[in-house]
Amino acid sequence: MKIERTKATPLDVRRVHRLIERAASLPDVRAEVEANHDENRWWPTTISDPRMRMLAAGWSTRVSYRMIETYARVIASADAYGFDSLVTATDAELATLVRPLGLPRARIDYLRSLAELLGGWEKEGVDPTAESADCDALVFDFAARVRGASYKVAQCALLTARGYHCGIIPVDSGMVTKLAPALGLTLAPGAVAHERMRHVLEAAVHARSAEFRLLITNNAYEVTLPTGAQPTWFAHLVLIYFKRLYLNGPASRLCRRRPVCSQVVDCAHPTRRA
Repeated sequence: MKIERTKATPLDVRRVHRLIERAASLPDVRAEVEANHDENRWWPTTISDPRMRMLAAGWSTRVSYRMIETYARVIASADAYGFDSLVTATDAELATLVRPLGLPRARIDYLRSLAELLGGWEKEGVDPTAESADCDALVFDFAARVRGASYKVAQCALLTARGYHCGIIPVDSGMVTKLAPALGLTLAPGAVAHERMRHVLEAAVHARSAEFRLLITNNAYEVTLPTGAQPTWFAHLVLIYFKRLYLNGPASRLCRRRPVCSQVVDCAHPTRRA
């Protein structure tokens, strides 16, 4: 099963492009995107086992940005053990490993149920890294069968397993609550909103792929986008860092008339008070 794809209207596509175009031009957003595009600090390419990548994505939840170095050390230690060794480890051993991240019981449960899911997929002949695999169906199955997972965790896990440029745009809670209103998107309540917004964002990038690629060139981004790849990873990073830098705190530079105003920040309209 899977959730039927949410269709993006022409207005949705224009607004997504307009917001990303403006956000991509901001120097602080560009710096963060460049620091995380080719080698992401949360989901490093040095982890080669797709199972470990899915584990890393799940264990990155409920970890603040200021804890990224701690998270990186825990993930490196976990990768040194290897996925199979982690699965056979005792709960006490795993608790010691993940304790710096907090919520040890939840992280152990995630690992255990992830292993069960992957074992089930193997028996069913499902390869989550295959290009032919149905991403929407995989996200739905992952969210339903992995304890502690949700649509947003499932999206991140499959993105990391398949590679940055696989076409998935993960949507976190802040994107739903803060970016969606900035884009004029009305989403259904509940966890399904993450999937609905993902569908719209991915459709927008696919519809204007060449224009999104041009944003990389026009703003002199020092990033590598593989030939033929959709710039979905670039779009995700621009949105996630625009959200973190401009929407998470007081937004004195943010226009109150978005999504109507194309300037978004530093425009001539009255803005919010810090």
